[in-house]
Amino acid sequence: TMGNWLVNHWFSAAVLAAWLGINIFLFTYYFLFFDRDERYFYTRAILGSALAWARASAKCLNFNSMLILLPVCRNLLSFLRGTCSCCRRTLRKQLDHNLTFHKLVAYALALFTAVHTIAHLFNLERYNQSQQAADHSLPAVLSKMHQQGSKWLNPIHSNQTTVEYVAFTTIPGLTGVIITLALILMITSSTEFIRRNYFEVFWYTHHLFLIYFAGLVIHGIAGLVRGQTEQSMAEVHPYRCVYYLTRRDQNCTHYCCKDPEFGSIPAESWKWVLGPIILYIFERILRVWRARQKVVVTKVVMHPARVLELQMQKKGFRMEVGQYIFVNCPAISPLEWHPFTLTSAPEEDIFSIHIRMAGDWTERLIDTFQSETPRIEVDGPFGTASEDVFRYEVAMLVGAGIGVTPFASILKSIWYKFQQADQTLKTKKIYFYWLCRDTGAFAWFNDLLASLEQKMAELGKADFLTYRLFLTGWDTSIANNVALRFDTPTDTVTGLRHKTIFGRPMWNTEFAAVAAAHPRSVVGVFLCGPGSLAKSLQKSCHQHSSLDPRKVKFYFNKENF
Repeated sequence: TMGNWLVNHWFSAAVLAAWLGINIFLFTYYFLFFDRDERYFYTRAILGSALAWARASAKCLNFNSMLILLPVCRNLLSFLRGTCSCCRRTLRKQLDHNLTFHKLVAYALALFTAVHTIAHLFNLERYNQSQQAADHSLPAVLSKMHQQGSKWLNPIHSNQTTVEYVAFTTIPGLTGVIITLALILMITSSTEFIRRNYFEVFWYTHHLFLIYFAGLVIHGIAGLVRGQTEQSMAEVHPYRCVYYLTRRDQNCTHYCCKDPEFGSIPAESWKWVLGPIILYIFERILRVWRARQKVVVTKVVMHPARVLELQMQKKGFRMEVGQYIFVNCPAISPLEWHPFTLTSAPEEDIFSIHIRMAGDWTERLIDTFQSETPRIEVDGPFGTASEDVFRYEVAMLVGAGIGVTPFASILKSIWYKFQQADQTLKTKKIYFYWLCRDTGAFAWFNDLLASLEQKMAELGKADFLTYRLFLTGWDTSIANNVALRFDTPTDTVTGLRHKTIFGRPMWNTEFAAVAAAHPRSVVGVFLCGPGSLAKSLQKSCHQHSSLDPRKVKFYFNKENF
């Protein structure tokens, strides 16, 4: 397991290092290229080092634009996961960090866009100053070359031109403004707060990526930044001829150089992004095809606290524990797809999800199902199976709020494995902790726990599952009710045999109890919940693991559900 942990983190670090390394290499190589190459000698005479800053950041923008779509090709990732099923599971699990990598690439795009934009604002200002200069300096002489036809180097040909005019009337200016705005909107609307509370805002603004890529491909077509042509370099090399440009005599002898000629830097963004765009188009076609396959809703259960359970069947659908699906309801919105963790076990002949009301879409879906059964489209399942749970003798499962859904799948699957006397099941004991704010949220999960409690007892395995429910928010009426019924055999809040605990868990006490009960076991700790809880669990894992290899060890697994 320690080896798994190392491979997991080393592989992540290697991917990150390779990505950072390529970005640093591209930026450094092209910065030095445009800062030193003789073809851009005259361009640098006007622009200075801002040319190198703009071009180097442009290369990095192209590289990251090439990568940004790949982590969101869900079917491509599923295919890769399938083809490397023979690889170590920790390597396959790296594919579940796809959204983390997607965000990282997006931040890099934001950084390089800022560098590129600022550098070009300097460039425009310098082009403008050179055009307006009346002296015989090299930038001024170069800027007047447009009067001799197509030899121009400075794209600004008039003294009345402003930076705003260039930004909104030229192809590079206008596309630059549009793609920067699209990027700003996509990044700001994808914060966790907006995704959780206004998913529709996030979903629709993210489709501005179509405008982003269209703008990116067109952006460099006009070729406003120019360099000296190869032929002109051979005839009138700048080191030999720059002297004549600023000191041209009207009665020039045959020693005078001709004027240099300039050509555009060819647009190449399309070369970088064409492959990923084609892959993404195939991805979308595949999604449409998969979504068209018929889904039969076999059962609709409305649980308390506005939690909707949908039980479904779809031909050829195969799942593993801990996986998720994307759901679309055309009656509400033909374009919106929302992810939900599967709460059924692979052994069942149906697959199910539990939908909590959180935002407009889920509210409309719950209202629709209360009056009729609309058509549902399903894409998936996606994600790596959480079978690691079954590889530990002792497992501690921690779910917070709706984060309990993946554990519903795991607990059901364990029950089926027991029934079928599965010999591969190493697990001897499960501790399950569920932290919840309000009593209503317990209700739908109670039924599952109650039936498991009953079935385990019938099999003589009553001690196999120990669960502790923590109510982190309550009012005085609940507290009084609990005080009155303190000596009842079942819990006042849930009706289960295990009593509900009010407040938050004391993790040190919980871990110490597990360590005392299993002094020689390897304990897997699994969380589906917030990052703050992950930190405290990780800390407890380190504190309560024995240094003696023969004694208890806790291994933390933050599942990427």
